[in-house]
Amino acid sequence: MPAPLVISIPHRLGRDEARRRLQTGLTRAAASVPVLKVDEEKWNGDRMVFRVRALGQAAGGHVDVEDDHVRVEVTLPWLLQRFAEVAQSAIKNRGRLLLTKRD
Repeated sequence: MPAPLVISIPHRLGRDEARRRLQTGLTRAAASVPVLKVDEEKWNGDRMVFRVRALGQAAGGHVDVEDDHVRVEVTLPWLLQRFAEVAQSAIKNRGRLLLTKRD
């Protein structure tokens, strides 16, 4: 089994606001990427378990919301491992957009 891809995204929103934004953000984010489809998104407290599909391959993971950062852990199938760097960058960028404090 491949090692999971782990991404930490800092924020200054506090846990509740970060969770609120993420609860509405995954499906919207996936809608902007034509090859990505959300198969499952399930929240249990401050953890979201998800399953997505891209290029016919399924990937699963979870998101943990903390007071000052969000930790994303996703396990990519072997075919998508080649795109791990691109996926990491995309997740970080989308996460920063969702978690940037708007004054």
